[in-house]
Amino acid sequence: MAAGRYPPRSRSQAPPWRREHGGGGRRRGHDGRPEPQQLGSRRLRAAPARGTAAATGRAAAPRRARANTARAAALACEREDCAGRAGAAGAIAAINISASTSKFLMNVITIEDYKSTYWPKLDSAIDQLLTQSPGDYIPISYEQIYSCVYKCVCQQHSEQMYSDLIKKITNHLERVSKELQASPPDLYIERFNVALGQYMGALQSIVPLFIYMNKFYIETKLNRDLKDDLIKLFTEHVAEKHIYNLMPLLLEAQSTPFQITPSTMANIVKGLYTLRPEWVQMAPALFSKFIPNILPPAVESELQEYAAQDQKLQRDLIQNGFTRGDQSRKRAGEELTYNGSSACASSRGYR
Repeated sequence: MAAGRYPPRSRSQAPPWRREHGGGGRRRGHDGRPEPQQLGSRRLRAAPARGTAAATGRAAAPRRARANTARAAALACEREDCAGRAGAAGAIAAINISASTSKFLMNVITIEDYKSTYWPKLDSAIDQLLTQSPGDYIPISYEQIYSCVYKCVCQQHSEQMYSDLIKKITNHLERVSKELQASPPDLYIERFNVALGQYMGALQSIVPLFIYMNKFYIETKLNRDLKDDLIKLFTEHVAEKHIYNLMPLLLEAQSTPFQITPSTMANIVKGLYTLRPEWVQMAPALFSKFIPNILPPAVESELQEYAAQDQKLQRDLIQNGFTRGDQSRKRAGEELTYNGSSACASSRGYR
């Protein structure tokens, strides 16, 4: 009693409501619900907590504002950094484009470059091709010449290159024509055959080398073909100037067998027909010996005449040293009557 006003109570002496809830429970009514004053006091006790949270929120608002401001500043810096990087990338791209443009401009072939560097290479190669003999080895790089033509076409020098090519070949053919005019009659046919064969052989190499010029300039803009143009040059500058001197010599050689070799006669006649088919009218009988379907079909009434022509040909062959071979199993004169007429009739298209 001396220690305090009231003596300590044991748990058994505590009020029922305190004993039921372990001493820390709330005061409840008879139905077990908290008494009203307890609820009021709870609300009164909770109110300061909400007020404290609001006060805390108001205190934290400046901090959030400062954080938002810092975040916005960081975002702005990031945007500026990205813009700076984009600007730097654009500048680098512009530098790369400028470098590639300057590199392209460095590879441009000017007209001076074409005349001083590219055309001389083509000129030298054309010279060698036009003057080579059949079977000769030409020490030129076809790949290099082909590349020169390709580059010149890509750099818009096709018109100039075509003009230079035509002029080059024209000058060559004019020299050939003058050499033929100075030839003696006994060498005239042979030299014409050499000039024709040499030129046609050169075209087999020249035309493929200028295929890009032919495709992208001559065919598209001029509506022509390079090979046809080059054949026409030989016709105009050589064949037309010599046809009236050449044809009498060919007819004379035809009447005198083996005055010139059969291969030479065949090459010239076929070549003239290729250059200008209308020249057949100058000597149909001559052209018909080497080109089919030149003369009209044979008729039965002319068989005797054809047989006589074949007999004359066989006699000429014998006089020039050609033998008939083994005639032991043939009757005398059989090949002159039957075989000759039938062969001639077949050659004239007789059915």
